[in-house]
Amino acid sequence: MNFLDRIHSALSADNLQEALRLTMEQLGAETGTIHLLESDGVLHLKAASAGIPEPVLRAVELVPIGKGMAGLAVQRKEPVSVCNLQTDTSGKAQPGIKATGMEGALVVPILRGDEAVGALGIANRNARTFTPEETALLVEVGRAVGAVRMGRIEKGNL
Repeated sequence: MNFLDRIHSALSADNLQEALRLTMEQLGAETGTIHLLESDGVLHLKAASAGIPEPVLRAVELVPIGKGMAGLAVQRKEPVSVCNLQTDTSGKAQPGIKATGMEGALVVPILRGDEAVGALGIANRNARTFTPEETALLVEVGRAVGAVRMGRIEKGNL
């Protein structure tokens, strides 16, 4: 079974955590998160990898649209990347992100058609610039999450 088939299988089984794990493994990432947009207009953390400090998890439990990398990816409906979160001054990353110890990060919107309904992010401990191919693959995973998972949200089965 190829990577995308495994992603679809995990999503069909309603297992966001497994889809995140597979994605991290495929892209050589050390941490990752999945946020989904809920009816309150805020991104809610739905899956997170091990290794993210508890204070950071609490800080990113709810993310407003337009704030941090996840919020920007949803607002812009396009990938947001930072080569080194520890030295970034672009304003893309929220200040508390340095506590993760991560450097290279990529967040893509979870899209359902043209609508951004969440964010999928991965990161590494070392500085990293993600290739166009890696970015395109993460976008494809985000679209798969949007297509499969969002049908459940509409039915109230979070």
